Amino acid sequence: MALWRFEIQDNRVIIGNRERQKITATGCNEPFKDRYWCPKRQWFQREACPFASPTECDNFETMCGSV
Repeated sequence: MALWRFEIQDNRVIIGNRERQKITATGCNEPFKDRYWCPKRQWFQREACPFASPTECDNFETMCGSV
């Protein structure tokens, strides 16, 4: 049983029982309070991701071994 969920479906962001329009095209760095959503980690980060696209993130992970 989850307390709440953060989910991206199509052009909607679902936060618990609330919904809003997705702000970013890829779902990366979707803001929630003072954090940013990372779809790869399925968790929030304190700072926005520096990569311009998920492809850049994947390339960095391939070269360095982790994000």
